[in-house]
Amino acid sequence: MATEEGTIAAISTPFGESGIGIVRMSGPLAEAIARKLFKAKKEPADLISHHLYYGEIVYPQTREPIDEVLIVLMKAPKTYTRQDIVEIHCHGGYLILQKVLELVLSQGARMAHPGEFTRRAFLNGRIDLTQAEAVIDLIRAKTMASLEIANQQRRGTLFREMVSLKERLVDRLALIEAHIDFPEEEIEPVSLLELQGDLMVMVQKMEEWIASHEEGKIFREGIRCAIIGKTNVGKSSLLNVLLKQERAIVTSVPGTTRDVIEEILNIQGVPVKLMDTAGLRKTVDTIEQEGVRRTKERVEDSDLVLLVLDGSRELDEDDQEILKKIDKKKKVVVLNKKDLPLKVPIEDLKRSFSDSPVVHISALNNEGVEDLKAAIYSTLIHRNVRISPDHLIVANVRHKMALSQAKDSLLNAIKELEEGNSLEFIAFEIRSALEALGELVGETAAEEVVNRIFEQFCIGK
Repeated sequence: MATEEGTIAAISTPFGESGIGIVRMSGPLAEAIARKLFKAKKEPADLISHHLYYGEIVYPQTREPIDEVLIVLMKAPKTYTRQDIVEIHCHGGYLILQKVLELVLSQGARMAHPGEFTRRAFLNGRIDLTQAEAVIDLIRAKTMASLEIANQQRRGTLFREMVSLKERLVDRLALIEAHIDFPEEEIEPVSLLELQGDLMVMVQKMEEWIASHEEGKIFREGIRCAIIGKTNVGKSSLLNVLLKQERAIVTSVPGTTRDVIEEILNIQGVPVKLMDTAGLRKTVDTIEQEGVRRTKERVEDSDLVLLVLDGSRELDEDDQEILKKIDKKKKVVVLNKKDLPLKVPIEDLKRSFSDSPVVHISALNNEGVEDLKAAIYSTLIHRNVRISPDHLIVANVRHKMALSQAKDSLLNAIKELEEGNSLEFIAFEIRSALEALGELVGETAAEEVVNRIFEQFCIGK
């Protein structure tokens, strides 16, 4: 892929009021535009690379100031994009930033596309495609666990593992192709056995990485968790006690919650989007009916359901109706109101929900809530996941798919070896595995794949 031409510019900080806002440029005209628009407080300003300078951004015709700024020029290739970069640090008002950006664009730059700065870093060889994807994961990380997984990828752990794997495959392929080209040099049986053993070791390693994806995806993307139950079982109280704040209105009046309330909760590193829903019951109230309809939508879209039951009352027809609706959903059963006399036999409940944990709590007294969090985590994460810089976790579905393709190709190669088939077939399968690994790191990725990745970015990154 060729490097994209032109000088691009964008506001790289969120819109709104803040202490500082940044307008960023990258490309061949960045330095010239900066010199035209910047007036240093102490003339002359040489704009030495990687030094901050204090001054003003001015209109080029009148030299009238727009804002007091700090400006930094970073000369290629020691920059994020490996092109000349200029950052203008303004006061963080929307109007100021917009005006400075308009001036920059009027001097020959163009508006950057989403993710174009990072795309240029990739195209210019500063980072591979997995590191580029890690940038968006860093920005979106909601817990320390998801941040560490993104940082692991940004530091190039996945890339280095793939390069090492590719080098080993290239060595084996070179040996095979040498024997194909020079058939008079026979391969000793032990060499074929060694090759088969080497390929099997690589397959086992890939299987470990692929197996890490289920948990990695949960840490990276989080899950949607609907709190459901009939009216007045304590759903809103449960949301408040989990969040440790009065987020939902709690009253003794049935049907108080009319709409879906959503908040993020960190449970042992897993971002859990909690959704407090309207109580499921038959009603003639049109507003409550709409709340019930939305609840059903959220339940359908959720990855996990917290089924809240009132332990102080026997299960009734409404409870049974809800149980039918969520029969196929992954769930944790929450028996609330532990502070009141128990009317629901817990052992019967556990037998009825043999595949789901049952937790007895009191949302009112904040009792059993930590047990509930542990039950949620164990329902989502089924094994001990070690998140550390030296333990690779594959959290991206694109990476999983590429690894699966490479693994399948190597398994085919092993099968060809076992059946004593021609070396050409084995070489073909190894080349297919190399192609899949090359796509993973971006060496052979299709243009549409690259475009789809960078379309997810914000404009200034």
